[in-house]
Amino acid sequence: MNYALYLPTKFILAAILVDIVLGDPEWLPHPVILIGRVVAWGDSRLHSGASTRDFAAGALLAVVVVTLTATASWIVITTSQALDWWLGALAATLIAWTTLAARGLNDAAAAVELALRSNNEDLARREIRSLVGRDVGTLDREGLISATIESVAENSSDGVIAPLFFLFAGGPVAALAYKAINTLDSMIGYKDERYLYFGKCAARLDDIANFVPARLAALSIAIAAIMTGRAFESLRTCFADASEHESPNAGYPEAAMAGALGVKLGGDAYYGGELERRPIFGRAETPLDLAALHTSRTLMWVATALALTFGVVLRSIIGS
Repeated sequence: MNYALYLPTKFILAAILVDIVLGDPEWLPHPVILIGRVVAWGDSRLHSGASTRDFAAGALLAVVVVTLTATASWIVITTSQALDWWLGALAATLIAWTTLAARGLNDAAAAVELALRSNNEDLARREIRSLVGRDVGTLDREGLISATIESVAENSSDGVIAPLFFLFAGGPVAALAYKAINTLDSMIGYKDERYLYFGKCAARLDDIANFVPARLAALSIAIAAIMTGRAFESLRTCFADASEHESPNAGYPEAAMAGALGVKLGGDAYYGGELERRPIFGRAETPLDLAALHTSRTLMWVATALALTFGVVLRSIIGS
């Protein structure tokens, strides 16, 4: 058994436990940071401004980054395992840990919540920058709460449930390759003038990689909404509104969260000073307040536990 491509359930559980306890400590040389530097280096050297050339160069960058990431993780784990099985298990578990971001997501959202509880909106705007890419300077209190909840919903998929899905499906190599795809999309997968062609391949790879995880995240959030008594409303909102999003995936967890809380999320937002038209998810049935923000964090944890349980049960059925 190669731990690089198949990580036993007990080691996946260990990786989750480490994430819950340690999160993403600043001293950790995180692989995503290195991936981001490679992407930035490739962007600065390969982007030309010519559409056809940029499409080919962007596709090359995406393929090279994902391939190098997967290969490097495979080499580290396989070499460690060749020395001793427990070294391979340790390397695989630690790499798996770096793909998960449940604690980091929760802590970032909690920091915004704490700042708003202290009525310090300026601090909340500084804290929220670790969660969102939009312009936050003009966001009022409700806007800050909405943006934070939207980020919790979206990142419950991208940062937690999707890596879990790939850990079960293809081990640390698959999970880290997913993180490379996600990083590429977050850096160059835009539709603005610079990245329309250069980032097209990265964006499509991200769409493909997130197709199943986004829907699994939405389902997990909806089931978790049993605790708020709004499981049916979460599913209904997801079916009604998710497809309105420009992305084939991003709308699912966000719509599910809006229905689970009984609030209205989404709407237009500014990025780099330019207005981006975005759909609205859900209906304003309950206040968009700090209680809703706190509940969204709880729903994220419960949804994570449900997705983990689903993976464990499915693996046991397939393996039996």
